Amino acid sequence: MSIKMMIVDDHDMVRKGLKAYLLTEPNFQIAGEASNGKEAVALAGEIKPDVILMDLIMPEMTGIEATKEIMTVLPSTKIIIITSFYDDEQVFPAIEAGAFSYLLKTASADEIIATVRKALLEESVIEQKVAQKMMNQLRSKPKKVLHDDLTKREKEVLLLIGEGKTNSQIAEELFIGLKTVKTHVSNILSKLDVSDRTQAAVYAIHNGIVR
Repeated sequence: MSIKMMIVDDHDMVRKGLKAYLLTEPNFQIAGEASNGKEAVALAGEIKPDVILMDLIMPEMTGIEATKEIMTVLPSTKIIIITSFYDDEQVFPAIEAGAFSYLLKTASADEIIATVRKALLEESVIEQKVAQKMMNQLRSKPKKVLHDDLTKREKEVLLLIGEGKTNSQIAEELFIGLKTVKTHVSNILSKLDVSDRTQAAVYAIHNGIVR
């Protein structure tokens, strides 16, 4: 079965080099080439490639922007990023945009060909330096806690729930209506994924909201 491919890079020599690598494989077909993201989006819509080798930094439209647009109309196309960049500003947006695999331009011909074949088997490849960068970034991110999603007023209500106050007492202390308190309590239970105000109070105590 022929594999329809597209190469996107603003450097002519890079496109020629990738093409030379890929055409050593008998069932690889280079159906098109583009020199920027804008051209890539238009061409992809025409030829509907199985795999796209995509650079990131290009004029008119970046590889990240092009990837995002292409994936909205061709979700089954596998986009493999091949770039010199592996910093956080490039890696995460590219993956979030829908890139399937991420290689550096230091990758060998064999690695590129293997990555293309793996993509068709639904196996993504993330170059080791890039994978390490992603892991370090994930480890450094503070863990989100459920009460981060509460509004300022909901946090005030939760504090008072943790102190054992009734809805009427909360309404009086915060100078708000009883109906409004009930709405806040309902939102709090939903956001904290608890079933009643007792569990909400326990959550508040365990998480240091009530001291």
